[in-house]
Amino acid sequence: MNYFQAGILAPLPLAARHLFFSIAEGDAHGIRASLDALRGLADGDATVVGLGQSLTLALGAQIQQLRVFPGSSTPDADVPSTPAALWCWLRGDDRGEILHRSMVIERAIRPYLELAQAIDAFRYKTGLDLTGYEDGTENPRDAAAVNAAILQNAGAGLDGSSFVAIQQWVHAFDRFEAMAPHDQDLAIGRRRSDNEEIDDAPPYAHVKRTAQESFEPEAFLFRRSMPWNDERRAGLVFVAFGKSFDAFEAQLRRMTGAEDGIVDALFRFSRPVTGAYFWCPPWRDGRLDLRALGS
Repeated sequence: MNYFQAGILAPLPLAARHLFFSIAEGDAHGIRASLDALRGLADGDATVVGLGQSLTLALGAQIQQLRVFPGSSTPDADVPSTPAALWCWLRGDDRGEILHRSMVIERAIRPYLELAQAIDAFRYKTGLDLTGYEDGTENPRDAAAVNAAILQNAGAGLDGSSFVAIQQWVHAFDRFEAMAPHDQDLAIGRRRSDNEEIDDAPPYAHVKRTAQESFEPEAFLFRRSMPWNDERRAGLVFVAFGKSFDAFEAQLRRMTGAEDGIVDALFRFSRPVTGAYFWCPPWRDGRLDLRALGS
């Protein structure tokens, strides 16, 4: 298989910036020129790139399995769909350097692609969510991580690629902190004190809702989520890579209660305000491999 973008499986950085771009001018030649400029800036490690369906379609290409994020709405679990054409995940330890890098990228891909949203993220302590619970405890490791996150045996231009689901979650901290510590643990399904799973956690516990091995087929993802905040709000940028979107969608259906009517307790104190899907091209000869797009 081809190489994948190394940042997908790399350890979480101290800081990150998520850039979401929309198509400003629907000229296929201009969009290709913008992507070519981006290829000269993205290293697949400190800058990971994902393409949305609208961008691939604008180029007359179709990436099998790439689709629009499936929004849904119920009284207890509202999940919006907010597609974007391009996503750049900027990773590093210096927020100032990341900011300058983002401005270079913005200038390079204008005027055909324009910045629609930017989210600054950061690592909290050892990789905790802002609620104090560890995120990504059940991530597969080593070869299992590659098998979960990276597409293989799909052919040239596709092998080494990955599909990523991204949601920006906003936490209601007043609501969470009003819960007794024991109830907080039950909502997550783990003890915050030692990160041990609670064997008799209720069915609405997040751990119970998303236990990857409990699905048929098993729904393994590789999560790279990080906290975020702005001047008014804070929460988690949920990022999950997979060899397809199937595992994520299976988990999301169960979280929202679509399977059995039991809604994940996360929705009691947090809510997603965005949701988007992207295809992360493989890495070949030191550049993004865009052969699947005819480049």
